[in-house]
Amino acid sequence: MAKQSSLFKRGILIALATLSLDQFHKWAMLEVVHIAERQPIRLTPFFDLVILWNNGISFGMFQHYANGRFILSLVALTIIFILLLWLRKINKSGESFAIGLVMGGALGNVIDRLRFGAVADFFDFHVAGYHWPAFNVADSAVCVGAFILCYTSIFVGKPRKPSTTESSGHKPSGDKHEEIPH
Repeated sequence: MAKQSSLFKRGILIALATLSLDQFHKWAMLEVVHIAERQPIRLTPFFDLVILWNNGISFGMFQHYANGRFILSLVALTIIFILLLWLRKINKSGESFAIGLVMGGALGNVIDRLRFGAVADFFDFHVAGYHWPAFNVADSAVCVGAFILCYTSIFVGKPRKPSTTESSGHKPSGDKHEEIPH
């Protein structure tokens, strides 16, 4: 139980750190850099800083619904609540980190929806005129957290099946060569 409590606290701290980083970055881009007046800011031949307002969810989906920001915020808050319940029961360090990233990122975008009516996206990767959909720190945290959750659920903590030689302590029966001790 002590480990679960520690992992719960860690997940909450990761969520708060992620949320803080996301909101600080958005504030800095809007109020210090004044990205709206200066965009695009070309950092490399394939990466610009921009400001795009996303009324929908990932890749602009569902952006044409009248009450979309409230519905999407309610859905996100429900998911955050479910993740919070999951966080209380986990026993893997990677999961607490990942859930914290997802919760903090999702909450950062909910704040944008309720405050601005849309999510502020800043990172624009492009090659030969093709642009990846713009995203922000919160989106990155959600994606990285989701990847870690998938990875840990598939690969971490699973008992490894012993090979034939490990389980019997002998070489496979088809091997006719014996080792000579040195």
